Amino acid sequence: MRPTTKDLAKAAGVSLATVDRVLNGRAGVRQKTVDAVNEAIEEIGFERNQVAATLARQRAYRFGFALPRAGGDFLDEITARIREFERAGRAEMIETPILHLDDKDPHGIARALARLSPETHDGIAIMAPETPQVRDAIGRVRERGIHTIAFVSNQPEEEGLDFVGIDNRAAGATAGRLMARFLGPARGTIAVLAETIQARSSLERRLGFDAVLNADYPGLRTLPTLETHGDAGRAQQILYNVLAAHGDVVGLYFMGADARIPIEIARDLSALAGRVLIAHERTTATEHALRRGEIDAVVHQDPGHLVRSAIRILRAKCENRSTLASQERIRTEILIAENL
Repeated sequence: MRPTTKDLAKAAGVSLATVDRVLNGRAGVRQKTVDAVNEAIEEIGFERNQVAATLARQRAYRFGFALPRAGGDFLDEITARIREFERAGRAEMIETPILHLDDKDPHGIARALARLSPETHDGIAIMAPETPQVRDAIGRVRERGIHTIAFVSNQPEEEGLDFVGIDNRAAGATAGRLMARFLGPARGTIAVLAETIQARSSLERRLGFDAVLNADYPGLRTLPTLETHGDAGRAQQILYNVLAAHGDVVGLYFMGADARIPIEIARDLSALAGRVLIAHERTTATEHALRRGEIDAVVHQDPGHLVRSAIRILRAKCENRSTLASQERIRTEILIAENL
Protein backbone atom coordinates (compact mmCIF):
# COMPACT_ATOMS: atom_id res chain seq x y z
CA MET A 1 0.00 0.00 0.00
CA ARG A 2 1.19 3.51 -0.81
CA PRO A 3 1.88 5.65 2.31
CA THR A 4 -0.97 8.01 3.18
CA THR A 5 -1.00 11.46 4.78
CA LYS A 6 -1.80 9.73 8.09
CA ASP A 7 1.38 7.69 7.74
CA LEU A 8 3.28 10.88 6.90
CA ALA A 9 1.91 12.72 9.94
CA LYS A 10 2.88 9.82 12.19
CA ALA A 11 6.40 9.59 10.73
CA ALA A 12 6.96 13.34 11.09
CA GLY A 13 5.39 13.52 14.57
CA VAL A 14 2.91 16.24 13.57
CA SER A 15 -0.84 16.58 13.06
CA LEU A 16 -2.71 15.97 9.81
CA ALA A 17 -3.52 19.68 9.68
CA THR A 18 0.18 20.52 9.81
CA VAL A 19 0.95 18.03 7.04
CA ASP A 20 -1.76 19.66 4.94
CA ARG A 21 -0.26 23.13 5.49
CA VAL A 22 3.23 21.94 4.56
CA LEU A 23 2.09 20.06 1.44
CA ASN A 24 0.16 23.09 0.23
CA GLY A 25 2.89 25.59 1.08
CA ARG A 26 0.73 27.57 3.49
CA ALA A 27 2.13 30.07 5.98
CA GLY A 28 2.28 29.62 9.72
CA VAL A 29 4.52 26.55 9.87
CA ARG A 30 7.98 26.70 11.43
CA GLN A 31 10.89 25.78 9.17
CA LYS A 32 11.89 23.04 11.60
CA THR A 33 8.47 21.44 11.15
CA VAL A 34 8.62 21.81 7.36
CA ASP A 35 12.01 20.09 7.37
CA ALA A 36 10.66 17.27 9.54
CA VAL A 37 7.77 16.65 7.13
CA ASN A 38 10.06 16.71 4.10
CA GLU A 39 12.45 14.28 5.76
CA ALA A 40 9.55 11.98 6.55
CA ILE A 41 8.41 12.17 2.91
CA GLU A 42 11.81 10.87 1.82
CA GLU A 43 11.93 8.28 4.60
CA ILE A 44 8.60 6.58 3.90
CA GLY A 45 8.46 7.25 0.15
CA PHE A 46 5.29 9.34 0.33
CA GLU A 47 3.85 10.35 -3.05
CA ARG A 48 1.00 12.78 -3.13
CA ASN A 49 -2.13 11.99 -5.14
CA GLN A 50 -2.07 15.16 -7.24
CA VAL A 51 -5.46 14.58 -8.85
CA ALA A 52 -7.13 14.26 -5.45
CA ALA A 53 -5.19 17.27 -4.13
CA THR A 54 -6.34 19.40 -7.06
CA LEU A 55 -9.95 18.32 -6.63
CA ALA A 56 -9.74 19.14 -2.92
CA ARG A 57 -8.86 22.73 -3.79
CA GLN A 58 -12.31 23.01 -5.42
CA ARG A 59 -10.94 25.35 -8.05
CA ALA A 60 -8.56 25.15 -10.99
CA TYR A 61 -4.96 26.26 -10.90
CA ARG A 62 -4.45 29.53 -12.76
CA PHE A 63 -0.96 29.83 -14.21
CA GLY A 64 -0.69 33.01 -16.24
CA PHE A 65 1.75 33.93 -18.99
CA ALA A 66 2.83 37.58 -19.14
CA LEU A 67 4.02 38.05 -22.72
CA PRO A 68 4.89 40.99 -24.98
CA ARG A 69 1.90 42.30 -26.88
CA ALA A 70 3.84 42.16 -30.16
CA GLY A 71 6.55 39.61 -30.79
CA GLY A 72 6.20 38.14 -34.25
CA ASP A 73 5.84 34.54 -35.35
CA PHE A 74 7.75 32.96 -32.47
CA LEU A 75 5.50 34.59 -29.88
CA ASP A 76 2.47 33.55 -31.93
CA GLU A 77 3.75 29.96 -31.74
CA ILE A 78 4.15 30.20 -27.96
CA THR A 79 0.61 31.59 -27.67
CA ALA A 80 -0.72 28.73 -29.77
CA ARG A 81 1.00 26.19 -27.51
CA ILE A 82 -0.49 27.88 -24.42
CA ARG A 83 -3.98 27.68 -25.92
CA GLU A 84 -3.34 24.07 -26.89
CA PHE A 85 -2.32 23.17 -23.35
CA GLU A 86 -5.32 24.94 -21.83
CA ARG A 87 -7.68 22.83 -23.95
CA ALA A 88 -5.86 19.65 -22.90
CA GLY A 89 -5.40 20.83 -19.31
CA ARG A 90 -9.08 21.17 -18.48
CA ALA A 91 -9.12 17.61 -17.19
CA GLU A 92 -6.27 18.55 -14.83
CA MET A 93 -8.10 21.71 -13.74
CA ILE A 94 -5.43 24.08 -15.04
CA GLU A 95 -6.16 27.44 -16.65
CA THR A 96 -3.51 29.44 -18.50
CA PRO A 97 -4.63 33.05 -19.05
CA ILE A 98 -2.36 35.33 -21.07
CA LEU A 99 -1.49 38.85 -19.92
CA HIS A 100 -0.28 41.05 -22.78
CA LEU A 101 2.47 43.56 -21.95
CA ASP A 102 3.91 46.54 -23.80
CA ASP A 103 7.59 45.60 -23.64
CA LYS A 104 8.58 49.18 -24.52
CA ASP A 105 6.87 50.56 -21.39
CA PRO A 106 8.48 49.21 -18.19
CA HIS A 107 6.24 51.37 -16.00
CA GLY A 108 3.19 49.95 -17.77
CA ILE A 109 4.50 46.42 -17.20
CA ALA A 110 4.94 47.21 -13.51
CA ARG A 111 1.34 48.49 -13.30
CA ALA A 112 0.02 45.37 -15.06
CA LEU A 113 1.91 43.07 -12.67
CA ALA A 114 0.68 45.14 -9.70
CA ARG A 115 -2.90 44.19 -10.58
CA LEU A 116 -2.25 40.48 -10.10
CA SER A 117 -3.56 38.92 -6.89
CA PRO A 118 -3.47 35.46 -5.27
CA GLU A 119 -7.23 35.27 -5.87
CA THR A 120 -6.74 35.43 -9.65
CA HIS A 121 -3.33 33.77 -10.15
CA ASP A 122 -1.49 30.92 -8.45
CA GLY A 123 1.61 31.56 -10.52
CA ILE A 124 2.84 33.47 -13.53
CA ALA A 125 5.55 33.02 -16.16
CA ILE A 126 6.97 36.40 -17.14
CA MET A 127 8.64 37.33 -20.42
CA ALA A 128 9.69 40.94 -20.02
CA PRO A 129 12.75 43.18 -20.54
CA GLU A 130 15.25 43.52 -17.73
CA THR A 131 14.62 46.93 -16.16
CA PRO A 132 14.55 48.16 -12.54
CA GLN A 133 10.80 48.74 -12.75
CA VAL A 134 10.11 45.19 -13.92
CA ARG A 135 12.54 43.69 -11.40
CA ASP A 136 10.85 45.50 -8.49
CA ALA A 137 7.36 44.64 -9.76
CA ILE A 138 8.24 40.93 -9.91
CA GLY A 139 9.51 41.13 -6.33
CA ARG A 140 6.20 42.59 -5.20
CA VAL A 141 4.25 39.88 -7.06
CA ARG A 142 6.20 37.25 -5.13
CA GLU A 143 5.61 39.06 -1.84
CA ARG A 144 1.86 38.73 -2.46
CA GLY A 145 2.25 34.96 -2.57
CA ILE A 146 2.11 34.43 -6.35
CA HIS A 147 4.75 32.06 -7.67
CA THR A 148 6.83 33.48 -10.52
CA ILE A 149 9.29 32.22 -13.10
CA ALA A 150 11.21 34.01 -15.85
CA PHE A 151 10.15 32.78 -19.28
CA VAL A 152 12.31 32.67 -22.45
CA SER A 153 14.24 35.81 -21.41
CA ASN A 154 15.74 35.72 -17.93
CA GLN A 155 15.72 38.39 -15.23
CA PRO A 156 18.69 39.28 -12.95
CA GLU A 157 20.08 36.20 -11.22
CA GLU A 158 19.95 37.82 -7.79
CA GLU A 159 16.14 37.71 -7.98
CA GLY A 160 16.32 33.95 -7.37
CA LEU A 161 13.74 33.26 -10.07
CA ASP A 162 13.41 29.91 -11.77
CA PHE A 163 14.04 30.30 -15.49
CA VAL A 164 12.43 28.38 -18.34
CA GLY A 165 14.36 28.70 -21.58
CA ILE A 166 17.58 27.72 -23.27
CA ASP A 167 21.00 28.71 -21.97
CA ASN A 168 21.20 31.87 -24.06
CA ARG A 169 24.92 32.36 -23.59
CA ALA A 170 25.45 28.84 -24.95
CA ALA A 171 23.00 29.58 -27.77
CA GLY A 172 24.99 32.67 -28.74
CA ALA A 173 28.22 30.70 -28.57
CA THR A 174 26.64 28.07 -30.81
CA ALA A 175 25.70 30.79 -33.32
CA GLY A 176 29.27 32.11 -33.20
CA ARG A 177 30.78 28.70 -33.86
CA LEU A 178 28.37 28.05 -36.71
CA MET A 179 29.10 31.46 -38.22
CA ALA A 180 32.85 30.88 -38.19
CA ARG A 181 32.61 27.33 -39.50
CA PHE A 182 30.36 28.36 -42.38
CA LEU A 183 32.70 31.24 -43.24
CA GLY A 184 35.75 29.00 -43.26
CA PRO A 185 38.92 30.96 -44.09
CA ALA A 186 37.03 34.17 -44.92
CA ARG A 187 38.01 37.32 -43.03
CA GLY A 188 35.85 40.37 -42.48
CA THR A 189 33.11 42.01 -40.44
CA ILE A 190 29.96 40.54 -38.91
CA ALA A 191 26.88 42.69 -38.33
CA VAL A 192 24.72 41.87 -35.30
CA LEU A 193 21.06 42.92 -35.08
CA ALA A 194 18.64 42.61 -32.15
CA GLU A 195 15.22 43.98 -31.36
CA THR A 196 16.52 45.30 -28.04
CA ILE A 197 19.59 44.64 -25.96
CA GLN A 198 17.45 45.22 -22.84
CA ALA A 199 16.25 41.65 -23.25
CA ARG A 200 18.61 39.48 -21.22
CA SER A 201 18.30 36.76 -23.86
CA SER A 202 19.88 39.07 -26.46
CA LEU A 203 22.53 40.30 -24.04
CA GLU A 204 23.58 36.77 -23.10
CA ARG A 205 23.56 35.62 -26.73
CA ARG A 206 25.86 38.48 -27.65
CA LEU A 207 28.25 37.59 -24.81
CA GLY A 208 28.40 33.97 -25.95
CA PHE A 209 28.81 34.94 -29.61
CA ASP A 210 31.71 37.30 -28.84
CA ALA A 211 33.40 34.83 -26.52
CA VAL A 212 33.79 32.25 -29.31
CA LEU A 213 34.80 34.64 -32.08
CA ASN A 214 37.24 36.67 -29.96
CA ALA A 215 38.92 33.54 -28.62
CA ASP A 216 39.25 31.46 -31.78
CA TYR A 217 38.72 33.60 -34.89
CA PRO A 218 40.85 36.76 -34.91
CA GLY A 219 40.14 37.31 -38.61
CA LEU A 220 36.47 38.07 -37.87
CA ARG A 221 35.38 41.38 -36.35
CA THR A 222 31.92 41.95 -34.86
CA LEU A 223 30.26 45.35 -34.96
CA PRO A 224 28.33 46.78 -31.98
CA THR A 225 24.79 45.42 -31.62
CA LEU A 226 22.26 47.38 -33.64
CA GLU A 227 18.75 47.61 -32.16
CA THR A 228 15.75 47.55 -34.52
CA HIS A 229 13.03 47.82 -31.81
CA GLY A 230 10.88 45.74 -34.15
CA ASP A 231 10.52 48.70 -36.53
CA ALA A 232 10.84 47.81 -40.22
CA GLY A 233 11.86 51.32 -41.29
CA ARG A 234 14.55 51.51 -38.62
CA ALA A 235 15.83 48.03 -39.48
CA GLN A 236 16.08 48.94 -43.17
CA GLN A 237 18.03 52.13 -42.46
CA ILE A 238 20.37 50.35 -40.03
CA LEU A 239 21.16 47.54 -42.42
CA TYR A 240 21.62 49.92 -45.34
CA ASN A 241 24.03 52.07 -43.32
CA VAL A 242 26.05 49.06 -42.15
CA LEU A 243 26.50 47.71 -45.66
CA ALA A 244 27.40 51.15 -46.99
CA ALA A 245 29.94 51.84 -44.23
CA HIS A 246 31.53 48.38 -44.12
CA GLY A 247 32.33 46.83 -47.46
CA ASP A 248 33.78 43.73 -45.83
CA VAL A 249 30.59 42.43 -44.17
CA VAL A 250 30.77 38.65 -44.52
CA GLY A 251 28.10 37.61 -42.01
CA LEU A 252 24.85 38.69 -40.41
CA TYR A 253 23.66 37.52 -37.00
CA PHE A 254 20.04 38.16 -36.03
CA MET A 255 19.80 37.63 -32.25
CA GLY A 256 16.14 38.38 -31.65
CA ALA A 257 13.26 35.93 -31.47
CA ASP A 258 11.63 37.33 -34.63
CA ALA A 259 13.96 37.46 -37.63
CA ARG A 260 11.20 38.06 -40.20
CA ILE A 261 11.73 41.81 -40.62
CA PRO A 262 15.54 41.77 -40.93
CA ILE A 263 15.41 38.76 -43.29
CA GLU A 264 12.91 40.51 -45.58
CA ILE A 265 14.93 43.73 -45.57
CA ALA A 266 18.22 41.91 -46.14
CA ARG A 267 16.56 40.13 -49.07
CA ASP A 268 15.43 43.45 -50.57
CA LEU A 269 18.94 44.91 -50.16
CA SER A 270 20.52 41.78 -51.66
CA ALA A 271 22.43 41.44 -48.38
CA LEU A 272 21.77 37.71 -48.16
CA ALA A 273 23.72 36.83 -51.28
CA GLY A 274 27.21 35.54 -50.56
CA ARG A 275 27.02 36.18 -46.82
CA VAL A 276 26.54 33.76 -43.93
CA LEU A 277 23.40 34.42 -41.91
CA ILE A 278 22.48 32.86 -38.56
CA ALA A 279 19.11 33.48 -36.87
CA HIS A 280 17.14 32.28 -33.85
CA GLU A 281 13.84 30.39 -33.55
CA ARG A 282 11.99 28.33 -36.09
CA THR A 283 9.20 30.45 -37.56
CA THR A 284 7.49 30.59 -40.93
CA ALA A 285 10.01 33.22 -42.04
CA THR A 286 13.17 31.40 -40.93
CA GLU A 287 11.92 28.05 -42.21
CA HIS A 288 11.14 29.58 -45.61
CA ALA A 289 14.56 31.29 -45.74
CA LEU A 290 16.33 28.06 -44.79
CA ARG A 291 14.57 26.11 -47.53
CA ARG A 292 15.53 28.77 -50.09
CA GLY A 293 19.15 28.77 -48.95
CA GLU A 294 18.96 32.43 -47.89
CA ILE A 295 20.09 31.74 -44.34
CA ASP A 296 22.46 29.04 -43.18
CA ALA A 297 21.25 27.91 -39.75
CA VAL A 298 18.68 28.59 -37.03
CA VAL A 299 19.32 28.14 -33.31
CA HIS A 300 15.98 27.04 -31.89
CA GLN A 301 14.06 26.19 -28.69
CA ASP A 302 10.81 24.21 -28.68
CA PRO A 303 7.81 26.46 -27.77
CA GLY A 304 5.70 23.49 -26.64
CA HIS A 305 8.41 22.32 -24.26
CA LEU A 306 8.78 25.87 -22.92
CA VAL A 307 5.07 26.11 -22.10
CA ARG A 308 4.75 22.63 -20.58
CA SER A 309 7.87 23.11 -18.47
CA ALA A 310 6.68 26.47 -17.13
CA ILE A 311 3.36 24.96 -16.06
CA ARG A 312 5.00 21.94 -14.43
CA ILE A 313 7.39 24.13 -12.45
CA LEU A 314 4.64 26.53 -11.29
CA ARG A 315 2.46 23.61 -10.22
CA ALA A 316 5.35 22.02 -8.33
CA LYS A 317 5.90 25.31 -6.50
CA CYS A 318 2.24 25.44 -5.50
CA GLU A 319 2.40 21.84 -4.27
CA ASN A 320 5.72 22.28 -2.46
CA ARG A 321 7.51 19.59 -4.42
CA SER A 322 10.44 19.35 -6.78
CA THR A 323 10.53 18.64 -10.51
CA LEU A 324 12.82 16.48 -12.60
CA ALA A 325 15.67 18.71 -13.76
CA SER A 326 16.26 16.55 -16.84
CA GLN A 327 12.63 16.95 -17.87
CA GLU A 328 12.72 20.74 -17.58
CA ARG A 329 16.02 21.33 -19.40
CA ILE A 330 15.23 23.13 -22.65
CA ARG A 331 17.53 21.90 -25.41
CA THR A 332 19.30 24.16 -27.87
CA GLU A 333 18.52 22.83 -31.34
CA ILE A 334 20.43 23.57 -34.55
CA LEU A 335 18.31 23.58 -37.69
CA ILE A 336 19.53 23.60 -41.27
CA ALA A 337 17.58 23.06 -44.47
CA GLU A 338 18.26 19.34 -44.43
CA ASN A 339 16.76 18.59 -41.00
CA LEU A 340 13.62 20.74 -41.05
